[in-house]
Amino acid sequence: MNATDRTPADLLRSALAADPGRPLVTFYDDATGERVELSVATFANWVAKTANLLQGDLSAGPGDRVALLLPAHWQTAVWLLACASVGAVADVAGDPAAADVVVSGPDSLEAARACRGERVALALRPLGGRFPQVPDGFVDYAVEVPSQGDRFVPFAPVDPEEPALIVAGAEFSGGEVVERALTDAPSLDLTGPGSRLLSGVSYDTWEGLSAGLYAPLAVGGSVVLCRNLDRLGEEALAKRVESERVTALRQ
Repeated sequence: MNATDRTPADLLRSALAADPGRPLVTFYDDATGERVELSVATFANWVAKTANLLQGDLSAGPGDRVALLLPAHWQTAVWLLACASVGAVADVAGDPAAADVVVSGPDSLEAARACRGERVALALRPLGGRFPQVPDGFVDYAVEVPSQGDRFVPFAPVDPEEPALIVAGAEFSGGEVVERALTDAPSLDLTGPGSRLLSGVSYDTWEGLSAGLYAPLAVGGSVVLCRNLDRLGEEALAKRVESERVTALRQ
């Protein structure tokens, strides 16, 4: 990171300037066999398109609450950084009825219908695939996001002192997210650029979000994000650690 990085979106911009081609998020789903690797540039492009969707089509702005009813997944990481780019508050597993926008995976669509604002559905299929049929009352993220612009400029500057994240009942400003991520890095064995952390921890706590996204991003490292890691045996896990050149592990 740079000394001027005060929000998660700033961290991503610095990562893009430093080395756009390096891996940032590598995702595994051990229930389906899916593997996706996103470089900094590819991840940042998804974030820009998603932020444009959020700000333009969904009319979200600074202070608006976005309930993320999503598992630990590469697309969830994209939404977290898109919210940070817009200045919206990412409310992880938040109450849809209290949200301005809800973003739901396929398993939480009924709960998401409580949102009286905009509703976005993610199929969470391999390669960012769409739903066979769009759920009633929702827009399909995979249909809407490809046509969005590749560059994002917020309508209003993002204030690092304003709320940016809610998880497990705790609220953090953008500046606090950056500070806590940097503070967490040593305890996660993240020593700086080149560090590569394999995380099988859920995104429903700060610890899971820090290990699975924010701390690796803050130090110029990368994350191997694993969903359903409990289905992987010890020998297969050891092979993944070796093949992915993992330097730190959190299960």
